[in-house]
Formats: sequence, structure tokens, C-alpha cells
Amino acid sequence: MREIIMSAFYNLKTKTPQGKEVAMSEFKDKVVLIVNTATKCGLAPQFEGLEKLHETYKDKGLVVLGFPSDQFANQEPETNDTVEQACKINFGVTFPLMAKSDVNGANTNEVFKYLKSELGGLLGSKIKWNFTKFLIDRNGKPVKRFAPITKPETIEKTIQKLL
Repeated sequence: MREIIMSAFYNLKTKTPQGKEVAMSEFKDKVVLIVNTATKCGLAPQFEGLEKLHETYKDKGLVVLGFPSDQFANQEPETNDTVEQACKINFGVTFPLMAKSDVNGANTNEVFKYLKSELGGLLGSKIKWNFTKFLIDRNGKPVKRFAPITKPETIEKTIQKLL
């Protein structure tokens, strides 16, 4: 009998803005779209497209996870206490947001360390800007990295194939 090897993605953990631990294993058998977000970024209108993907495909197995980050030109002034409310009020976001996280440098969130090691980008393993997107298949395998300027609606067909 062949043993199925569990993806390293499912061993990762992160936290909600309230400090509750979230294991990526909670998303087994789901397609996961992970995005580093910032409410004051010029790309922030992408929140609407991400929310549309969430609403359209959440019942078919898509999970959108936003990771607010203040590493690019201080474009995420919100705190863990206020970021969810700001995203809901300003952009209509209902998909889950995680705690503010570093996506580069010494304190990089372990989810982003892993994703960058699996899917390098233009700058190698560094994240270039807010709204870099990573798509993970139902088996926990990172399959595609999308540039910050890639609009959520552009990746819809790729998501449909994975669902």
C-alpha cells in the first residue's frame, strides 16, 4: 500500500488578529488563495475582487486568506484590533483575515517562508509588494504565484480548474 505524504503546508500555523491559532490543516481538501494585504495600498481595490472570488466559490471549496502586512511603504496602518473592521467597512471583506504579518525579513510569517521557498518570484524568494497571491491546491501543494498587479478576476479560471 502506498503511503500518502501530507503536504508541509498543512504543518504550518498562523494566528487571527485576536491571537487565536489557525492550523493550515483546517483547510485540507480546500483550494486556498493566500494574499498579503494592505488597506492603504493603491492596489486595495483588489479587496473587492478577492471578496467576489470568496463569495462565488466558498461553497465549492475555495478559502481566501488575507494576511495584512505593513512592510511596504507603511500602507497598513490598522492594528490587529481594527484591521478586520476597516476591511469590512471600506471594502466589504468577509473572507478571513489573519494577524498582521511580516512577509519578508527576519520575522517572516512561517506561511510566507514556506510559500516563497516553494514558489519563488521575480525577486527570488522575496515578496515584491502588497497583494502578492499564492494559490494552493486541494492537496496542500502551492501551484501558482501571482504578481501584486494581477487582478483577482484574472486568476478565476485557474481557481475553477483546481476546484
